[in-house]
Amino acid sequence: MLKSKTFVKKTRKGGVLKVVREHYLRDDIWCGSAACGECPQDKPVLESDPEIDSSLCGFPHYLIPDTNVVLHQMDVLADSAIRNVIVLQTVQQEVRHRSGTTYQRLRDQSNNPDKNFYVFTNEHHRETYTEREQGESSNDYNDRVIRVATRWYNKHLHDNRKDGEAPKVKVVLLTNDRENREKAQKEGLLAYTVHQYVKSLTGNPELVDRLAQVDMGESTDSDIKNEATGRVLFPEHLPLSQLQTGIKSGRFLQGSFMASRENYLEANVLVHGDESRSIFIQGHAHLNRAVNEDVVAVEMLPEDQWKCPSSMVLQDKDGDEETSEPDLGSPKVRSNAIPSGRVVGVIKRNWRPYCGVLQPSGMKEATRHLFMPAERKIPKIRIETRQAETLQGQRIVVSIDGWPRNSRYPKGHFVRKLGEVGDKDTENEVLLLEHDVPHQPFSQAVLNCLPSTPWGITKEDLACREDLRDLPICSVDPPGCTDIDDALHYLEKPNGNVEVGVHIADVTHFIRPNTPLDQEAANRGNTVYLCDKRIDMVPELLSSNICSLRGKEERFAFSCIWEMTKDADIVATKFCKSVICSKAAMTYAEAQMRIDDKNRNDAVTFGLRGLNALAKILKKRRIDAGALTLASIEVRFHVDSETHDPIDLETKELRETNSMVEEFMLLANISVAKKILSDFPSCAMLRRHPQPPPSNYDILIKAGKSKGVDIETDTSKSLAVSLDQATIPSEPYFNTLLRIISTRCMMQALYFCSGTLPESDFFHYGLATPIYTHFTSPIRRYSDIIVHRLLAVSINADKSFPDLLDKYKSQALCNNLNFRHKMAQYAGRASVELHTQLFFKNKVTEEEGFVLFVRKNAVQVLIPKFGFEGTIFLKSQDGRGEDSPFVFNEEESSQTAGDVKLRMFDRVVVQITVETSHIQHQKLRIRLVKPEVPGFSVPPVATSDKIAEPPVKKVKT
Repeated sequence: MLKSKTFVKKTRKGGVLKVVREHYLRDDIWCGSAACGECPQDKPVLESDPEIDSSLCGFPHYLIPDTNVVLHQMDVLADSAIRNVIVLQTVQQEVRHRSGTTYQRLRDQSNNPDKNFYVFTNEHHRETYTEREQGESSNDYNDRVIRVATRWYNKHLHDNRKDGEAPKVKVVLLTNDRENREKAQKEGLLAYTVHQYVKSLTGNPELVDRLAQVDMGESTDSDIKNEATGRVLFPEHLPLSQLQTGIKSGRFLQGSFMASRENYLEANVLVHGDESRSIFIQGHAHLNRAVNEDVVAVEMLPEDQWKCPSSMVLQDKDGDEETSEPDLGSPKVRSNAIPSGRVVGVIKRNWRPYCGVLQPSGMKEATRHLFMPAERKIPKIRIETRQAETLQGQRIVVSIDGWPRNSRYPKGHFVRKLGEVGDKDTENEVLLLEHDVPHQPFSQAVLNCLPSTPWGITKEDLACREDLRDLPICSVDPPGCTDIDDALHYLEKPNGNVEVGVHIADVTHFIRPNTPLDQEAANRGNTVYLCDKRIDMVPELLSSNICSLRGKEERFAFSCIWEMTKDADIVATKFCKSVICSKAAMTYAEAQMRIDDKNRNDAVTFGLRGLNALAKILKKRRIDAGALTLASIEVRFHVDSETHDPIDLETKELRETNSMVEEFMLLANISVAKKILSDFPSCAMLRRHPQPPPSNYDILIKAGKSKGVDIETDTSKSLAVSLDQATIPSEPYFNTLLRIISTRCMMQALYFCSGTLPESDFFHYGLATPIYTHFTSPIRRYSDIIVHRLLAVSINADKSFPDLLDKYKSQALCNNLNFRHKMAQYAGRASVELHTQLFFKNKVTEEEGFVLFVRKNAVQVLIPKFGFEGTIFLKSQDGRGEDSPFVFNEEESSQTAGDVKLRMFDRVVVQITVETSHIQHQKLRIRLVKPEVPGFSVPPVATSDKIAEPPVKKVKT
């Protein structure tokens, strides 16, 4: 049966266009129930006798949730206790329109055979299709469609029950919309709120904790007074229509809300469309219930109300509903006040499930408690749970439901328990979830895309590739590396020039576009490296075997080969698909030993020496052009082979071979970038590094001046020269500290599609090159896979496909890759912090450190040997510190106690322990040993006083 809808719409040019849409109705859409004796279905999804203990519905029944129940109560629906759910097409489409994340979770439930979720296409079923009535609102229409489908299901199952089978299955509508529920009940349908239904589940009382409270009349912006103070705590959010009008007129600015990790009362809003513009927000009222990464509208404050960031390290330790604030500084009494504003509304909430611990209420048998997120940028969340006693000492997951004006904290609900606080597996799970790292096992659909084993190279493969197996190719990587992306070779040519090749694993031969394997890799974005494991972007068969350029094994490669002079000037460049056989897979240390061993003169060693000589020339050329040499401390943990706990750590040593490999990878990336941009000017995937705004360098300039050193930041070249000249003979570590601070002034490098930006914005500031991309690591970066595909099409080695040449889809992909790359970096750092804490457990260690920053109530100290920073609190967190001997001087950034003055870059000795007095929040504690401050610093720990350390095992390196 065919239905048609006809309507007219106005075109951009002012014309009128008639639109006719056909809508097909069918009789062969089955109900999906095993209790039905009418529908000829092979594998019904819904069980014939669904069982669940409910005091409200003490009979076999299926559930039909409405749209809002799915949107807000997905944590309940995803529980294993909730099964046999009918998902109407109307509901599914509306959920897809309103929340992509929830839609994907709903699909996951439908694809899980154990959950018995059945998607019923009610809008194409002849008996459930419903026409919209004239004047009927969209919401009322959808509610009526859901009631029609519920009524049809009840009648259908009643009339077509299988002979001799009992009891009869009923259908229950779940809706928190009072009007819809009342209409359903008048029509003789069983309809309850989701809260009524869940509270009736006698066999699953814990599900009550997972109920979101947004649908029970909880107002997020009504003038409800705070019960304790009798006042509203936050200003009202303006409606979306008013925000959009204000943004269009320029009265408001739209941007991403980025909360401070060091001070919970401060944030910055990064203005959309202007990367260099940031608006400073300070104080509860001005933050106005925005949560980290929300998209907000901001109103600028008058210039005489501008403020400057506080010099205090401040963490929220209160648990009441008051919003009293410590003195953060007066408006614009200092010359460093910056553009400031206030949040007037939220355009888009970017809430996610948060990991953390429960802070139980002090009241006996209380059900309202505070949840402390692991991420310090997230405020505490008030939840209701009856499991507080069992959740103490556990890592849990909580979701935010809303943030009323009368509550200091947002309200949320318990989702699930992860495991014990301090357990390494639990803490690893927390950091992966907190950084949104996809880490579930690869699905069967993905694994089905892998090549069969044993795998080998055929004559047909050789016919369409260059055979480079005889070249002296070798790879140089970190110790323990199994996902070897790149290899190199060097040959001298008869004309006096040299041939240099960079050979990259040909991953795109195995990952074809738009397959489940390709889609999974695109979603993951990159491999994530933790201290004790690796979260692969692609299955291990590819990453560590078939694609990995292992020594003495034949592999497919994508090769970039240059003819160069011995002065590293490029004469010609060639790209080709190839077959290679690496002659040696070495670590950086092994390659360095070969170069330094004058008794070795084999082809591979000769090539390494040639490559090293060229790399030095290339590096000098880059630095002369203004490329920056910055600094960060990296550490490597040695772990116990049985417990996998860290038993030793060391800072990573950089050798000439590290720089050698880096130079040729950079050169290959630049060469490929030029090639794909010339052939695909509007859809090449490139990587840019924006120049930081001048304000980013304020802290670096101030740090230099504290030691009488001037830092020029006008260009990357002037910055590089200033850093090279910033040396103090008596303080050899000073230059490294300056470079560490410089690193923190930088902007994030970003992937982008060439057709979305002017060419003047392509520049890579850190590398001082006008164009750059990523080509050299396709095993661990999806961006490189796209670049390989573009290059393959460019040299006629592969066919194109529509998505590859669509600049809008390419830019959307870039946005995801930028996010994944950033999260992978953060997850890696969090893993180092976790293992550092595990390493110091049950130890008292004294070590040399350097003061990096001086705050109003603390100093932040870098401990180079262990590669981490710690905070020594000199005063209480409100900054008053009546009991502290230290006096803060903001002009010279110093803390003084008697004859002792602490300034940036000062050398100190600190004591490092793990604070275990609070089982919920174990963390490293840093205390001052030297210089000695009577009544504040702690005495050096005698060897006999140290907590016994476990014996250190010898570890193979």
